[in-house]
Amino acid sequence: MKNSVKIGIIICDRYNTCAGGKCFRSIKNREGAFDIYGEDKELEIVGYTTCGGCPGGNIEYACDEMIKNGVQNIHLATGLIVGYPPCPHINYFKDFIEKKYGLKVVIGTHPIPQKYLNVHTKLGTWNTPEWQEIIKPTISDEKTRLSYD
Repeated sequence: MKNSVKIGIIICDRYNTCAGGKCFRSIKNREGAFDIYGEDKELEIVGYTTCGGCPGGNIEYACDEMIKNGVQNIHLATGLIVGYPPCPHINYFKDFIEKKYGLKVVIGTHPIPQKYLNVHTKLGTWNTPEWQEIIKPTISDEKTRLSYD
C-alpha cells in the first residue's frame, strides 16, 4: 500500500462556490504544488473550506476541524495567488498555521492558468522576490498552464 498524505485545502472566500475541479485534477495529475508528493504517495483530501473572507477569520478555526480528520499538510489554494488582487494575507496565513498548529503549509494547489499569468505579468503583480517565491510551486510550464485556462 502507498504511503498516504492527508491534505486540507483552504481557498479564497471570493471563490466560495468553487467546486475544486482544478485543484482535484492537479492532485490526480501531480501538477502545480502537488508535484512535491511523487507517485508513491496516496493523497487524501480531508478538508476543503474558504478562508472566511478578508482578513481570513476562518484561518483561525478551519485547521482544528481538519486536524480531527488527520490532516498533515495544508495547501493555500492557487486562487489566493491569482485573484485580483492576490491575497495580501497569504504569508501571514502560512506563518500562523505553521506556528499555531505545527502543520506544513504549501502555498498553491493547481498550476497558475496562462490567462492569469498574462494579466499579472502586465500588471507587474508578481515582480518582487517575495511573490516570485510564492508563485514558484504553481508556475509550471506553458503547456500545463494553458491546460488550466
